[in-house]
Amino acid sequence: MSQEQPERPKRDEFPEQEPIKYGDVFNVSGELATQPIKPKDAALMQATENQALGQTQKGGPASVMQSAAAVNTAAGLVNREDISDIAKNQGVSVSNMKVGGNRVITESVGSQVLGQFVEPDVPMNDPGLVLDPEAITIGEALEASALSRAGNKALDQSDAAAIQAAEMRATGRNHTEPGGLGANAQAAATRNARTMPLQKTTLGDVVSGAREKLPEDKAVTREDAEGVIGAELRNKPNMRTTPGGVAASLAAAATLNQNSNKW
Repeated sequence: MSQEQPERPKRDEFPEQEPIKYGDVFNVSGELATQPIKPKDAALMQATENQALGQTQKGGPASVMQSAAAVNTAAGLVNREDISDIAKNQGVSVSNMKVGGNRVITESVGSQVLGQFVEPDVPMNDPGLVLDPEAITIGEALEASALSRAGNKALDQSDAAAIQAAEMRATGRNHTEPGGLGANAQAAATRNARTMPLQKTTLGDVVSGAREKLPEDKAVTREDAEGVIGAELRNKPNMRTTPGGVAASLAAAATLNQNSNKW
């Protein structure tokens, strides 16, 4: 008697995997939101970002697109040579505009903005070493964000990530200090996500007096600012750094330090 063969699973028992679309990772709408992120889109944005900024911004739109396109390709949902109609016909762009001491970078596919963030107005060949004893420190830059309009906003995960990155830059350690500024910021962000609006902890509540709360401090360099900008962007759904927030304050400090000015 022949052995009975197992029944093959029906196709609908294993629904097809959906590709990562622009609307899954960026705050966009319309036709672009429904389009899969394709390898040529990501490569085009990376090339444009490199040309405009001199490098790929960590945690920025090009980096996110590269990761999404790699997943889509590995899953066999798109081909390596694929490009979306919007990127092909309308193009991608990376523009920068000088506002105060910073450059504001805006990255778009077609007419839709994928992200907007600040960059310190410091040449790429800057050695990153600030010798001026009057240079602005990371602690001072954090305190400056408390005094801006952003200081009154409810602290969220993007603020906490930026503060943690700033603390690690200040201490030179690759971990958050237990009970330190970064840990307190993360606890406040978690608490804010669970509480009513009137009970929320603000950014200013956490970073006020930052110089005294940091176990170590150092002058802000371009590299410090870029690390904090990337941390804030990665945790912001709309990929826009907060005006006057932690990333913006460190970017401004890096620029001022380069110019040997003092706030």
